[in-house]
Amino acid sequence: MIIKSTSPFDLSRKKNRWSEKLIKLFLTFAGIVSIFTTIAIVYELGKESLLFFSLPEVNLVDFLTTTTWQPSIGKFGVLPLVTSTLITSFFAMLVAIPLGLGAAIFLSEYASERTRKVIKPILEILAGIPTVVYGYFALTFMTPILRSIFGENKVEIYNMLSAGLVMGIMILPLISSMSEDALHAVPRSLRDAAFGLGATRLETSIQIVLPAALSGIIAAVILGISRAVGETMIVAIAAGSGPNFTFNPFKAAETMTGYIARISGGDLAYDTADYNSIFAIGLLLFLITLLLNMISRKISRKYREVYE
Repeated sequence: MIIKSTSPFDLSRKKNRWSEKLIKLFLTFAGIVSIFTTIAIVYELGKESLLFFSLPEVNLVDFLTTTTWQPSIGKFGVLPLVTSTLITSFFAMLVAIPLGLGAAIFLSEYASERTRKVIKPILEILAGIPTVVYGYFALTFMTPILRSIFGENKVEIYNMLSAGLVMGIMILPLISSMSEDALHAVPRSLRDAAFGLGATRLETSIQIVLPAALSGIIAAVILGISRAVGETMIVAIAAGSGPNFTFNPFKAAETMTGYIARISGGDLAYDTADYNSIFAIGLLLFLITLLLNMISRKISRKYREVYE
């Protein structure tokens, strides 16, 4: 006896789904454009950087190891720009990691679904504020607070600490949102098993859910670090505009992105040392963020294999 299917979805018959083909074609095109754009950026950075390092007064070893950056007198030590970038990023993550992770745990494990739908979009509004606004917020609000706490003689008007703290506020929604998604994706069965064994909500959150979502949380943190390293307007406005090799966060110091923004806005002739230096610094910044992304992928893959 042969039963004929009356279902409108006849899987035995091949159909021409033009919409799916168009979507596939569009996604392929988007991927090709992304790859081509990345290659083009690397090509331009590399081409202009070669012009910089081919100058007789520029040496690659001195560029990476010396501590004086004054192109006007032929001093091209990039360490002052690198250290200030790392210091501001350090203070940014000092704010963003604990607050962002705490907000993520609250939204995932403690807040009701209604509260979560209200608070999460409000928190993500911080990510939509222009960074130039954050820069002036650091200069006009955060810096006076720091000067009143630590003393006006210790804290300069332009300083790395205020820029780093406000950068942390800016990055907080990124870390909290990605971490909350990772925590929310942990199977409910793990929580129920912990509750069945008598664990409290805090013990379940810290000892069960957090380790299970560790790969996603680490990816969020490293992505936040990359965002802090590449931030421009906040450090350009609040951190200072002169290369200064110092580890004192109360001092003014120019970051890599701040230098690129300042030099790009000036009246420079093409193929000069000052002009070509911004591409060399841009290439170094690209390599730093690439290294961070590679570390993120490696760590995430390692911990995902443990908890899957």
